[in-house]
Amino acid sequence: MSEAPHILVVDDHKQIRDSVTRFLEKNGLRASSAKDAREMDVKLANGQFDLIVLDVMMPGESGLSACQRISSGSKIPILLLTALSEDTDRIVGLEIGADDYLPKPFNPRELLARIKAILRRTSQPETLGGGFAGKRVRFAHLTLDTDRRVLMDDQGQEILLTTSDHKLLTVLLERARVVLSREQLLDLTAGKTAGPLDRKIDNQISRLRRKIEPDVLRPSIITTVRHGGYCLSADVEVLE
Repeated sequence: MSEAPHILVVDDHKQIRDSVTRFLEKNGLRASSAKDAREMDVKLANGQFDLIVLDVMMPGESGLSACQRISSGSKIPILLLTALSEDTDRIVGLEIGADDYLPKPFNPRELLARIKAILRRTSQPETLGGGFAGKRVRFAHLTLDTDRRVLMDDQGQEILLTTSDHKLLTVLLERARVVLSREQLLDLTAGKTAGPLDRKIDNQISRLRRKIEPDVLRPSIITTVRHGGYCLSADVEVLE
């Protein structure tokens, strides 16, 4: 039997840390906790974790700064805990690599459901469908190794993709030259329906564009279709 997923809960409020940790363990997950980003780094260096629950407002390094730092060098998924009124924190968090967010105060059952949803999306190897599985796929000036989940440019430079970056790029490559609405993209990448104010996909598209577009102000790889959505406007070639 495989080990239960290991969750790292990072929050400066001891009562929240302890109660969330106990609740996750009671529901079949392994859980550890850290009171700030410094202690989080120690735990990450000395253990293997499947997901981080990360509070935005902490003394010392903020959760947003820690999220950006982790996402720039790791594919471990992050769920941010944000203040209910701080819409900006949520948007910025998604732009810099968070996989989801949950406003405080929250229902522990919703936290558990969101954690399980993220783990479902990230626990299985993300490969392209059809004849792309296990192949290297070239588009524009880039090549994606679907087995290693590594994206390289023509100069051989690796472009780091977060879990959500890779999932979104996979969905777009599988449907190259097809216009996909925001609702379709959210359903395909996260398995949920978009609300009228849900800008998660727009934020993820913006982040992915910054990584792959030659000119982010004039995107040519992932284009915007007015009143339609987004489209990967490049030919896709399977190399092997």
